[in-house]
Amino acid sequence: MDVIEFDNTTITKEQISKNHVVLFNIDGKSSKQKVLLLILRDLYNLNWQIKIGNEKIEVYPPESYDKATIKKTMAVKRIEIINKNKQWIDKNIDFARKNLANGLDVLASKIDPMIEVCQTRKQHDLFRMYRYYWSSPYSDYVGRRIKLIIRDKALPNKPVIGIAALGSPIIHIPERDEFIGWDRVTRTKNLILTMDAFIIGALPPYNHLLGGKLISLLLASKEVRRIYNNKYRGKTTIIDNRISNSLIGIFTTSLYGKSSQYNRLKYKNIAVYQDIGHTKGYGSLHLSDETLREMVKYLKSQNIGVNHHFGDGPSWVMRVIRTAGDSLGFDSDFLLRHSFRRSIYFVPLAKNSKEILNNQSKRPQFYDFTKKELVEHWKTRWLNNRKKNDDIINRVLDFDPIDFNI
Repeated sequence: MDVIEFDNTTITKEQISKNHVVLFNIDGKSSKQKVLLLILRDLYNLNWQIKIGNEKIEVYPPESYDKATIKKTMAVKRIEIINKNKQWIDKNIDFARKNLANGLDVLASKIDPMIEVCQTRKQHDLFRMYRYYWSSPYSDYVGRRIKLIIRDKALPNKPVIGIAALGSPIIHIPERDEFIGWDRVTRTKNLILTMDAFIIGALPPYNHLLGGKLISLLLASKEVRRIYNNKYRGKTTIIDNRISNSLIGIFTTSLYGKSSQYNRLKYKNIAVYQDIGHTKGYGSLHLSDETLREMVKYLKSQNIGVNHHFGDGPSWVMRVIRTAGDSLGFDSDFLLRHSFRRSIYFVPLAKNSKEILNNQSKRPQFYDFTKKELVEHWKTRWLNNRKKNDDIINRVLDFDPIDFNI
């Protein structure tokens, strides 16, 4: 049996291969040892190849991550967050169930969506509950935020169809910036005219009727643009004092590659969601929250400060990984470079969205798609066919709100 003394910690090949999951016991280890072991665990659980030599451990990333691997990693983070918030979830689960529809009512519904902006504590709590339902781990988006609950006002209790949320865009995504044609100066000036859709999706039983496509279309409506204008028009950002103005375009990403929800989503022969490429996979999603917490503890033990101000978000996490990596002697850039690649989509809200964002045009020519026409398009293109499918009908009928769980 090959063994190696890894920073005074013995690691064997049996530990690496058993059950295909690394479960090192880090109790009693030094802060440095904990971080190194947790990084090794996270990478192995992502199918990185680990070679144990007599004096060193070598790790090699896979050429790409399949959907199952990404889901497994997301599940680890998601469960960690859910367990942390279990008491709150248990307290509010009945509230979430009361706002859902049973399958029989949905099949009989004419489905007339209404867009509800989260403003009250109850609305935010309901949104939070449904956000935990997603396969990706819950996180608080920083900066400007608009959280939306989409309800079906065709039914008496106006049950929830799904949720969506817009937030301040990530400052620098090379593939996105190249597509728009941004240099640093133009991006800094005009990024304020865009938002990221960080949540788009339907809840049961509407998800079986492709309610996710419905909510995706609604984000391109003039009603959503009006919601943005009412909240931000004329307001300035705190950090650099930029004026919010109008919403010209929306970006979103798909963690599992090309998304069936966004692909070929057209209206009047216009691609509502334009596939503009993939990120290079630079990020921190492949490292667990436990690992990041131990990195912070390690840096504190070494009297190394990493500033963390409210709103720093992902950039702060990246700084933690870089600083810890430099201190531990591993290539943090290599580690960050092998996270998950995302598909990037652009939702232009005007015919000349790219020209506006590039300072080539000043007056936007908005599409002004109405909620009503987008809903009718969704019904004609997708809903009517789904309601003729026996398998889909049975899935919808099988849903009872009492069965809804996080």
